[in-house]
Amino acid sequence: MAHETELVDVSVSASDPEWLAEFTRRLVADRLAACGNIIPGVRSIYQWDGQIHDDRENLVILHTQRSHVAAIIERANKEHADETPQVLAVPVVDAHPGYRQWVLDSTRSD
Repeated sequence: MAHETELVDVSVSASDPEWLAEFTRRLVADRLAACGNIIPGVRSIYQWDGQIHDDRENLVILHTQRSHVAAIIERANKEHADETPQVLAVPVVDAHPGYRQWVLDSTRSD
């Protein structure tokens, strides 16, 4: 599989569920993601600025190709309320061939 057509799942968390849904809609409309699965009410426990936080957040898992990750990170840097937003890209090891093709077709920039 060529680098530019490798599938990845990108997770982004945010406290505001409506912002996250709109962020996801814009990414899908701009063909940077084929789909975003939003999981509400995720409990995040983390250390920040020397303190332990225990917060409710929302998480989206975006299905896209690796070549779009930099643009998604750039958008999150510009639009996300957090100083350092969680944006993690994880390679997809395998996928249903039809679903893989749908993601590629949905995120093609032509």
